[in-house]
Amino acid sequence: MTRRLILIHGRAQQGKDSIALKAEWLQALEIGMANANLKMPIAERDVRFPYYGDTLAQLDAGRLPGQVADVVIRGEGVDDDEVRFMRAVLEETRLRAGITKEQLAAITGQAVIERGLENQAWFQTILQALDRHVPYASGASIALATHDVYQYLKNDAVRQVIDDGVAAAFEPGVETVVVSHSLGTVIAYRLLRLHGKARGWKVPVFITLGSPLAVAEIQRGLRREATVRCPECVGSWFNAFDDADVVALYPLVPARFALDPSQPEIEDKSDVHNHTENHHGIGGYLDDTTVAARIHAALR
Repeated sequence: MTRRLILIHGRAQQGKDSIALKAEWLQALEIGMANANLKMPIAERDVRFPYYGDTLAQLDAGRLPGQVADVVIRGEGVDDDEVRFMRAVLEETRLRAGITKEQLAAITGQAVIERGLENQAWFQTILQALDRHVPYASGASIALATHDVYQYLKNDAVRQVIDDGVAAAFEPGVETVVVSHSLGTVIAYRLLRLHGKARGWKVPVFITLGSPLAVAEIQRGLRREATVRCPECVGSWFNAFDDADVVALYPLVPARFALDPSQPEIEDKSDVHNHTENHHGIGGYLDDTTVAARIHAALR
């Protein structure tokens, strides 16, 4: 029987046409395969593209991304736990980007310690620093990505809608390769880990691209539900990211993302050159020759 392919997108896809998005993903993948002298081995009808782009956006009442970031920073409608979550993730992003406290002080005009400024001032300082010192990074985009991951992990109603939509793309007993990107990797991992075996899903290869799973605060959220391991319904796991991707931050290696049990290991590729402007776009991952060849091999 022909293997199927499920593509699970990341954030910032609201208001888009799911059919057009699926076509964009497949076009980039076909370019990568062509560069490896390969052709897509399955028909388009065997590719599923569960779309949840509008679910998270509905929380933010149609505001523009910059307006949403301002609301989050000001703490309007944001509980203390989300503030803590966002501070932890942004501080980890700052450290990974090598932004020093002296550079933060140059923005505020005063010495900055992680807890030395009120939340709004601290957030504004960190986001300005990311804009200023990290090439192609957008502090507002990073804040929004963090906000969306938090909503998925902590908002039961949002998570249920997204999970139901993605789960509907699977068919028990049918071998299905899963390729996920960004926030989609958190959704895919959690679904496969918690429900894949019980629902009879068979995933010979799980592929994560630009994944933030190794970010400490995200791991803590996942570990509260179950130990972190390769999902039991998954045969092998391949992860790829660009070292300049400020959403992914880290490779999924034992030092950063320890599995229990440790086998099967995650095969990690950290030398992708993602040509998109922010080094995080899905096109720059799918048209990578090695990534495309791995997806091709998984489908065969």
